[in-house]
Amino acid sequence: MIHELSGDLLFSKADVIAHGVAPNDDFKNGLALALRQQFPAMYKDFRHYCKQEHPKPGDLWLWQGLGEDNRHVRIACLFTQDAPSHDGGHPGRAHTEHVNHALHKLKKLIEKDGYQSVALPRLATGVGGLAWPNVEPLIKSQLGQLGAQIGIYTDFKPGVAASEPFGEHSAN
Repeated sequence: MIHELSGDLLFSKADVIAHGVAPNDDFKNGLALALRQQFPAMYKDFRHYCKQEHPKPGDLWLWQGLGEDNRHVRIACLFTQDAPSHDGGHPGRAHTEHVNHALHKLKKLIEKDGYQSVALPRLATGVGGLAWPNVEPLIKSQLGQLGAQIGIYTDFKPGVAASEPFGEHSAN
């Protein structure tokens, strides 16, 4: 079931936090920057992964680690944008095809690993540049029929924990 939430995604207790990025992204803006600051090991591992595996738009990379409170954290980086044209360059725009493919991979991950809850922003609508009316139907199509609870943070309120419909990490 899909739920619209109001709050700060960084406070989510979902089994998986998903967000959109580009291959070789520097995590310089928006949610990616906030995640980079909160989980520096994740960013370091992401950069290493990109250098070794050369991911393509439409792929997914899952990082698992511990938060400051020793809580298990899973962050799914959905490659929704085109890669920068050169090191240090700005990532390209997001494309609905990339979003759809990445969401399909997220769906398969949720099914395979039995995650019960996923939190994500209005995917690819910030730095990615897509319009929410073009992205929302893709999320509903790919994730709406899952048994997992899907929380979409549609209203960002910095520093405010949303009232999520799921408990803390049911699939450890």
